Amino acid sequence: MEIIATHENTDFDALASLLAASKLYPHATPVLPRRLNRNVQDFVTLYWEQLPFWHAEDLPRKPITRLILVDTQTIPTLKGMGKNTRVEIIDHHPRSADLREDVAFSSAETGATTTLLVEQISQALVPISPIEATLLLLGIYEDTGSLSYLTTTARDARAAAWLLDRHANLEVVNRYLRYPLTERQRALYDQLVQNSEIFEFSGQVVAIATATVPEYVEEISTLAHKLRDLLDPDALFVIVQMDEHVQIVARSTSDAVNVAEATAFFGGGGHSRAAAALVRGRTVAEVKDALVAYLKERVMPAVTVGEIMSYGVHTVSPDTTIAEAADLMTRYGHEGFPVVERGKVIGILTRREVDRALHHKLGGAPVRLYMVAGDVTVSPTDPVEKLRQVMVEHRVGQVPVVRDGEVIGIVTRTDLLKLWAVPPNPRRAEIAAKLAESLPPSLLRLIQEVGREADEMQASAYLVGGFVRDLLLGIPNFDIDFVVEGDAIRLARRLARRIGGKMRVHTQFKTANWLLEGVSNGTPEFPGNIDFVTARTEFYEEPTVLPKVERSSIKLDLHRRDFTINTLAIRVDPEHFGELLDFYGGEADLNHKIIRVLHSLSFVEDPTRMLRAARFETRMGFHMEPRTEELLRNAVDLLDKVSGPRILHELLLILEEQAPEAILCRLEELGILRHISPSLVCDAWLQERFRRLREQTPPWGEKPVGDGLRDAYLALLAARLPDRELAAFAERFRLRRQLADLLTATAQLLANERQLARRAMRPSEVCRILDAAPLDAVKLLWYAASAEAVQERVADYVLRLRHVRPEITGHDLKAMGLSPGPLYKNILAAVLAARLDGEVSTREEEKALVQRILAEGRELPAAWPRR
Repeated sequence: MEIIATHENTDFDALASLLAASKLYPHATPVLPRRLNRNVQDFVTLYWEQLPFWHAEDLPRKPITRLILVDTQTIPTLKGMGKNTRVEIIDHHPRSADLREDVAFSSAETGATTTLLVEQISQALVPISPIEATLLLLGIYEDTGSLSYLTTTARDARAAAWLLDRHANLEVVNRYLRYPLTERQRALYDQLVQNSEIFEFSGQVVAIATATVPEYVEEISTLAHKLRDLLDPDALFVIVQMDEHVQIVARSTSDAVNVAEATAFFGGGGHSRAAAALVRGRTVAEVKDALVAYLKERVMPAVTVGEIMSYGVHTVSPDTTIAEAADLMTRYGHEGFPVVERGKVIGILTRREVDRALHHKLGGAPVRLYMVAGDVTVSPTDPVEKLRQVMVEHRVGQVPVVRDGEVIGIVTRTDLLKLWAVPPNPRRAEIAAKLAESLPPSLLRLIQEVGREADEMQASAYLVGGFVRDLLLGIPNFDIDFVVEGDAIRLARRLARRIGGKMRVHTQFKTANWLLEGVSNGTPEFPGNIDFVTARTEFYEEPTVLPKVERSSIKLDLHRRDFTINTLAIRVDPEHFGELLDFYGGEADLNHKIIRVLHSLSFVEDPTRMLRAARFETRMGFHMEPRTEELLRNAVDLLDKVSGPRILHELLLILEEQAPEAILCRLEELGILRHISPSLVCDAWLQERFRRLREQTPPWGEKPVGDGLRDAYLALLAARLPDRELAAFAERFRLRRQLADLLTATAQLLANERQLARRAMRPSEVCRILDAAPLDAVKLLWYAASAEAVQERVADYVLRLRHVRPEITGHDLKAMGLSPGPLYKNILAAVLAARLDGEVSTREEEKALVQRILAEGRELPAAWPRR
């Protein structure tokens, strides 16, 4: 026999879950507990004939082979259960640590267990009646406060909507959720309201209501719901003396107050949001005092100021003028500054005061006259609730954070608003697991060591950049970069002293490069070096020029990055290891495959980001969001003002991609390519040549790879530029001499392709053209040529002709009576041409040819240089 059961003192979520499970498991019998809440009992009585429930005493006397428990993790003792009874639990709370390992468990984060089962019913297309839909909606609405409790999820709302589509009756729902209290319940409720006391523990508002009644009063949980709606605390404890015991009913809406742990202190239990306890041998007053003492010790802020603040802060002195403060606000993009005198915060200057003062032409006045005066500060250990109070009380949107009398950072209204969407310490366990799965153990240990060392320095270290982006995308990447809130150079030096390796320091930029020689222990994926950068911000004094850099916080450091997908960071100190920082929506853009700039002047400040945007788009299969592409197209002319080496750096990175032609064609579509050089195009010819470079193996067997492949791409890209434009291209981008020669020679050979394709062309004529070019350019012509005849001649040249040399030398000419001079080169060139063309093949034949040349006195063509 298969049974479906739930907990005693059954509420509507439990009853609805019982019904839903019976729809999904039609061979199982849904059994009512002995005690139902009064409103639940009345509903069952009225609609009994339309519901599938059984009373336990009506069950046949058979062994229970399978027990399905819903909305509870307490396994009951039922007749017919034995060692072979298979137990399965469906609940919307996390699995209890006390649950037996052999119990199958199914759960998800929803406001009601009913939601989980309704989702399965809808997916399985199981039909339900209007009465059944109404009961299921009662279950969801009761446990979510009609979708208003903080534990409500979008899944609950979708399930409720699905039930309304199936004619759930809201009138019936409202009738049973707003059930009138009995006289004894009303008397107890009034006493609880009168004896309610509000406490604050670490910023959490906790209501404790006490009462004493001479006899048992049912459903105190119902009164707890009404009190919670009345008082709206973060947590509520109802303590009632009944007969010879004290009953505790607790509810919480805050992660900071775990009522399951609090009631466990008194021998009870439940889950973090709802729990109860039965206490014997103690009075209400004793239980209350013990509870208050427990909460004082155990309740910690769910989120502290230190978790959302930005480290590093710009301050002004009280004698700074309004005009100077306005310039600083424009420079750093801040909405205000702490005003500090002799190391102490004496006020806050906001943009509101600055704008008003400037309007009244008071730019020369000191800020002390118009600041919000007072010690407007918080501590990093303060709860965010205190921060809210300070902001409201002083009407400021940014508050300095002070530790041991020192201003260490700033926290803003924006930081508070982000808490609505982002939970504290987001995804730590998940991100830490991703790091463990993706990295070799030795590299993971090294990253953890960086975090520990930073923590000892009272600094914070963060993994940043492409590594974090690729980790979330599941792409292998061992290029590790750290941003440090603190002294990055000092951190890197400490690590090098303890672990080994060498250091390169750039004091001006507050960066260090740790060379990991001898540290990798033979791990092939180990990076050769790791960069450490002090958290910094950038200020562009003019468009297109390189920025000025100043020390700052991780939040501002990430804001200077190119795109949102590159603004993600992972904190690595032990207490916060795996914490994902996502201030600018980078993960959402990753999930939606979007390239998005952080602000509207991004391409104006750094036009090279345009090339990067196209590279990321094509490499990752992403697309620019419309506003970003619009901003790019509006700023594309600024590329003409960017220095050549900066553009070349981005262009070479593009040419290192797997299919650079796709990116180049996107650059042409965006109007970027012509700003690199006016005649550059990405057409079918170029795309085909790039594919040949990657895919075709030449007759001599060696394809270009690495930097050679990248340089070959660049040579083909520039090969059809007019001569003057090609020269300007090499000059603008300051190409190294060898690379410039390759581009020039490739272009010249391509221009001679038609001549090389002539049918009647002697081998010496081929060599006269090809010998003038670097061998790499000649080999590149094999890929670039359109005519098969040219490819054949290039192959013959590379494999055979370039190795042909005359056997005779200048010594032989001297022995034949010729005086040394320019004639030597021309004679030897004529001998080489004859050997190339098959006219001579031995040393004697070469000498005879020289004798004929001398005897005939024929005019010889000029010699050509052989490489």
